[in-house]
Amino acid sequence: MLKRAFDIVASAVGLIVLAPFLLAIAALIKLASPGPVFYRGERIGRGGKPFRIFKFRTMVQDAERIGPVSATASDSRITRVGGFLRKYKLDECPQLLDVLRGAMSLVGPRPEVAKYVDMYTEEEQAILTVRPGITDWASIRHCHQGELMKGSEDADRFFEEKIRKTKVRLQLVYVRNHSLWVDLKILVYTFVRILNGRWLPPEIAQYGELE
Repeated sequence: MLKRAFDIVASAVGLIVLAPFLLAIAALIKLASPGPVFYRGERIGRGGKPFRIFKFRTMVQDAERIGPVSATASDSRITRVGGFLRKYKLDECPQLLDVLRGAMSLVGPRPEVAKYVDMYTEEEQAILTVRPGITDWASIRHCHQGELMKGSEDADRFFEEKIRKTKVRLQLVYVRNHSLWVDLKILVYTFVRILNGRWLPPEIAQYGELE
């Protein structure tokens, strides 16, 4: 209950304070390329229930139909404005709407597409017992995932072979040891990690970037 109350208050305040900034980003997206302001891809939430996530669109219209699920930093589908938004995670800001409506939490395992949820082992199914979040330990570890995959000829295969194992492991770490205090630390660590890409919090420094 306390976590949900925190999510509601923080997301509502965040949307109010950031409203002018979010409107400016929306205008830039519309000016930069044809298509909607938001990307509304389907993700799998708590209990395996699908929902449509809110993100600022960073790629050309219908990008998922012309390329892989994963995207590298050099993906030709990414717009000029989209590249900037991705670098500083500003494309994730509209997910405050998902938090406010209860589909997500500020902190929790990042929601996946059905393709990757179908790969979960019985142990990994535990990830679906909590609300997905905007950020978590795995998000901090792989904050610049697109850069890691840069130059890869098959982004989806690179993700599945080199990133997914560590990502799922860290998501399970969160599920088994989450609390409001942990959430607050993760939120602070996320901002520090975005600003300083070389820094890692001690809690996850032991986990390899690629396996």
